Amino acid sequence: MKFIKTIFSLVCIASLFMACGSSDDDFNGDGGIPDCLGFEKATLKITIQDEFTTLPGKVSVFFKVNDTKGNAVPNLQASNFNIFEQGSNDNCPRSISPSEAFSRISPNEQIFNTNTLLVLDLSNSVLSSSLEELKTASTSFIDQVMPTTPSEQYKMAIYWFDGEEELHELNPLTTNKEELKMAIEGVTDSISSDASTNLYGAVVQSTKIADDILKENEANDILAASSVVIFTDGTDQAARVPESTALNTVENADENISFFTIGLGNEIDNVVLEKIGKTGSAFANNKEELEDTFEEISENVAGQAKSYYLFEYCSPKRSGINDLIIQAVQGEKQGSVKTQFDATGFTGGCK
Repeated sequence: MKFIKTIFSLVCIASLFMACGSSDDDFNGDGGIPDCLGFEKATLKITIQDEFTTLPGKVSVFFKVNDTKGNAVPNLQASNFNIFEQGSNDNCPRSISPSEAFSRISPNEQIFNTNTLLVLDLSNSVLSSSLEELKTASTSFIDQVMPTTPSEQYKMAIYWFDGEEELHELNPLTTNKEELKMAIEGVTDSISSDASTNLYGAVVQSTKIADDILKENEANDILAASSVVIFTDGTDQAARVPESTALNTVENADENISFFTIGLGNEIDNVVLEKIGKTGSAFANNKEELEDTFEEISENVAGQAKSYYLFEYCSPKRSGINDLIIQAVQGEKQGSVKTQFDATGFTGGCK
């Protein structure tokens, strides 16, 4: 994926990285991290989003951090990270000195776009029994996820489904939270007369929309992430799309798409919703619990944007292929990732 070159005013970017740090192997603790470092079993996952080098000697890595359940790990500080470098003459990776390498790690939710798709079940069962509670919960969700002042980095769209084949757009992708809240407020019980539920179709179609958003951003040299948040009070009744197709769509989706589900009542299939909501899921026993359940998911969605970090430093290496290891530490939890860069042509003068 391309990086946001204009933000960093980067020139002479060379494609000198050979990344090996975005697979699940690293999360399991066997992603090539040398035993000499003595790391414990990984309980945090670091996934590299982009990486590049800039002459005379700067190395930059953009990555995100999640926990064992896939939840975002936001608001980490520079003190939560340890950085190691290993060249051909190093028996074990050496810790990078922040003062000597001009290194810095910063939260960088501001340098990419985060897009949320709120997908609501508006079949007859919801409209007839819990519409007002759903509207209140959705409005609260919008307030939690979207900033008060519109920003191009935070966008949301709202879609709804019933038993029909097509996913319906309630409000297109926008930065304006008031516009989104007005769209929710305008929903009435006459919006649908379909008692069926095309849940699996909604999963497949919303995933495609989320993927298209990522591709559009990439085409414009912008790094982006998407979150799909699906609410339902039942199971798929329309049978337009097989369950296996929906689950495979989620499982094979772009790694920058997060999936969340919110279930209401006793007619839902918790196991299926947990598989669809592989990043996070929450369940309300009754409509009175719906707002709290939406708030639980909104905290995770909002945290996604703040779990991305940029690491930059001036490498002392001047030649050859070198290993770079990033370790994140949060209390007793830790995780690491390894990548490589080519220092050919590196010189002094980097700051």
